[in-house]
Amino acid sequence: MPDANGMILAKEEENDAEVRREDQDRINEFGQLNARLHEVRDEVDQLKKLLEKIDDASTELMMGNGDNVMLRLGEAMFEASEDEATEFCEAEVERHQETLDKLSEEETGILEKQAA
Repeated sequence: MPDANGMILAKEEENDAEVRREDQDRINEFGQLNARLHEVRDEVDQLKKLLEKIDDASTELMMGNGDNVMLRLGEAMFEASEDEATEFCEAEVERHQETLDKLSEEETGILEKQAA
């Protein structure tokens, strides 16, 4: 087994420390929680970027002159009035904000479990 310097230790120098099952379970749980924490933080970052884009779109709609706009839903584009597009943006912000709040709660829960 390589040591910190990359050297292979002699058989008598190896540390065969036994880990209790309870400790190993806690190590595994911590690892799983840590992996989920990173996933949650990535999702939060993505949602914040998306909310920022939606906010930018809402700002552009407010500065519009009342014409119809093209609204993109997935791969399709639809013509909509500024009011309809604004309502859509508001609904999307609300939906994504709820998801963001749930993820923030999950992050807090994970951190609490890891601290225990």
